[in-house]
Amino acid sequence: MQAKAGTLPEKARAYAFLLLKFRLRSEKELRERLKKKKFPFEIINQTLEFLRQKRFLDDDYFAQAWIDWRIKKPFGLRRITEELRLKGIDREIINKKVGQLKAHYCEEEVVYKLAQAKINRLKNVPADKVKARAYAYLIRRGFSPETVFTIINKLCKQTY
Repeated sequence: MQAKAGTLPEKARAYAFLLLKFRLRSEKELRERLKKKKFPFEIINQTLEFLRQKRFLDDDYFAQAWIDWRIKKPFGLRRITEELRLKGIDREIINKKVGQLKAHYCEEEVVYKLAQAKINRLKNVPADKVKARAYAYLIRRGFSPETVFTIINKLCKQTY
């Protein structure tokens, strides 16, 4: 089997396009993956600049797509914000996108539905364990502790 022909910049672009074919990526994610493949610093920068110019790499667009995808799961704003931060998205972009989402996203409603479903699945479990499990589940999903606590207590009073 022969190695792929091409210059180093072509190989870096090809690898970046391969990664982008599977899902959108942030600039930080692509930079890290190219570093892991041991491409030189200059080649990585050239590749990322090329992708930005051709609009294949846009952290603002990536952040919006990520939020849209994670809200459908559904995850809480705290978790989504942290995931974007870990992906290297600028805090200003995160704040702008999450702020826009808050205008039409009712976390209490989502938490209520998820908590209700979780509690219903735990019918033969003692009430204190149901509360603990439901609370932990919703916190892991990134919902606000205050909202989760209030709704879990409300639902448990109705159920038990």
